[in-house]
Amino acid sequence: MTTNKPLLVVIVGPTAVGKTELSIELAKRVGGEIISGDSMQVYKGMDIGTAKVSKTEMEGVPHYLIDILSPDETFSAFDFKTRAQELIKEITERGHVPIIAGGTGLYIQSLIYDYPFDKEEISAEKEKEVKEKMATLETLSNEDLHEYLSTFDPESAEAIHPNNRKRVLRAVEYYLKTKKVLSSRKKTVQFTENYDTLLIGVEMSRETLYQRINSRVDIMLEHGLLNEVEQLMNEGYAHCQSMQAIGYKELIPAINHKTSIDQAVNSLKQHSRNYAKRQMTWFKNKMNVQWFDREQTSLPLILNEVTAQINKRRES
Repeated sequence: MTTNKPLLVVIVGPTAVGKTELSIELAKRVGGEIISGDSMQVYKGMDIGTAKVSKTEMEGVPHYLIDILSPDETFSAFDFKTRAQELIKEITERGHVPIIAGGTGLYIQSLIYDYPFDKEEISAEKEKEVKEKMATLETLSNEDLHEYLSTFDPESAEAIHPNNRKRVLRAVEYYLKTKKVLSSRKKTVQFTENYDTLLIGVEMSRETLYQRINSRVDIMLEHGLLNEVEQLMNEGYAHCQSMQAIGYKELIPAINHKTSIDQAVNSLKQHSRNYAKRQMTWFKNKMNVQWFDREQTSLPLILNEVTAQINKRRES
């Protein structure tokens, strides 16, 4: 019995675990085209700090949702879902396999689980009340604002760094408007009916992953990350939300001579390790992922297993 659902392969995992390599090798085997599931690789000029795949590394495999926006533009989970759905349709119509590869959990979740974008329409009176409350809260320090969030949504507070002020404010505003907490969306086990979804993840021991992260940061610096950040600042993007991404926000103070390069690099490595930990918590808690351990299973063996699963689904 055949299914009319498009096959969709999704590869998740923490930063620096090897998703890019796996996705490209898999695409070459199964006739795949890759859609980036990374919230920062959409931005032009933000290449080194986002570990953006190069044209050479793509090895001829088509990639999408990379270099589509300027750093001062916004891109949300809803935007990702809308664009990804259209790309999946186009790739499938070409007879190829769409492969989502990335570590932005909310983006992936929104696509494969019919993630509910709750309506937040409220009365004009309530809107005024929320605006006044938010105006007061915006005067708080990052730490105090984060502490306020933790009083009604401790799980979100745990997942969001205090310095990520925009996300903290968003979680607070969401609660004030809906009286729901962002963390209330628990692990979903039922995929959307839109696709025949194969969700796999790549993991490794924390010690090995942290070593890879530290090494990747060193390589980024050797490849000119400082120059990339400085160039973006010179182009007027210093205060854009995109520049609050890990890999950029840590180096801005060093370029402005407000901290040392060594301190900035140490901060970047620490933030990257913390982010990887949060990514794994998200994927383990929110998604039913089929995990492959890169230390226990070689890349060729992972490719053989996943390719076999894809072929089986194609034949069913």
